[in-house]
Amino acid sequence: MNPYALAKPLLFRLDPETAHNLTMAGLRRAHALGLLRAFLPQVPALPRRVMGLDFPNPVGLAAGLDKNGEAIDALGEFGFGFLEVGAVTPRPQPGNPKPRLFRLPAAQAIINRMGFNNLGVEHLLANLERTAYRGILGVNLGKNFDTPIERAADDYLILLDKLYGKVSFVTVNISSPNTKNLRALQGGDELDALLAAIKARQAALAERHGKYMPVAVKIAPDLDDAQIAAMAALFRKHRVDAVIATNTTLAREGVEHLAHGNEAGGLSGLPLRERSTRVLAAFHAALAGEVPLIGAGGILSGADAKDKVAAGADLVQFYTGLIYRGPALVKECVQALAI
Repeated sequence: MNPYALAKPLLFRLDPETAHNLTMAGLRRAHALGLLRAFLPQVPALPRRVMGLDFPNPVGLAAGLDKNGEAIDALGEFGFGFLEVGAVTPRPQPGNPKPRLFRLPAAQAIINRMGFNNLGVEHLLANLERTAYRGILGVNLGKNFDTPIERAADDYLILLDKLYGKVSFVTVNISSPNTKNLRALQGGDELDALLAAIKARQAALAERHGKYMPVAVKIAPDLDDAQIAAMAALFRKHRVDAVIATNTTLAREGVEHLAHGNEAGGLSGLPLRERSTRVLAAFHAALAGEVPLIGAGGILSGADAKDKVAAGADLVQFYTGLIYRGPALVKECVQALAI
């Protein structure tokens, strides 16, 4: 039995957010003592070049686990081909009231309404200065909850300015269901204006720094065919560097009868798998190979990772799968994609 299989029943007896905080603190401590590597599987290399970046393997950690970049060095030992931290906002914010994180073990799912709780970009920058990790690192960008939606671009541009050149890529998160009206930015005119502002600033920063830093966009799984077609056209028009498909879902099919199944927030894990893969495949068809895709949502096995790639993903990433399966899932997914 692997160490995580022993620890998981104990962690699952705790409140989910308490268990998360204890786990993150434990990972940092184990890394500092040099103990972590002994308990983690060795992950084989499976190089991929995406967004002009060289990934040691195509399996990444999704945003949300390490919002403040406090455990980057520890998570870097898991064998992921890339890490994504955040979401970060320009100013610190506490997020939504607790409880705001719920497990649905029978469905291998989680519902969260965290609300971009984080210590702000300056705190993240300080942690980035301290990290020894030199792998591919992305940062997920969010707007502050009290920034009017019509001023959302201002927050993303502040974050882009501050993080440019300090990480491998950034992701513009316009799909979290837990910040009021955020998903409105996926609408045609709003998305067109937002992408125009971000790409113009990216070009100016690339010239200033003499280095190009890719910008990805993370989308929702709750999109219809017309929305997908319109968004894909804008992603092609503005030459977005990658699309992450997808974030959590507002749907509750199959979990309504479970304890916490009707809590407000975004549903992740196994019930999201088919919905997110359908959206991924639709964007793959609509983008016609012009924009790389990162598949996320419901990856709990190597077979799930293969399904994402078959649907058009160039890379994959997970978070909820790590909660239910532990670090062994990283190696399992890389091995599955090597076949």
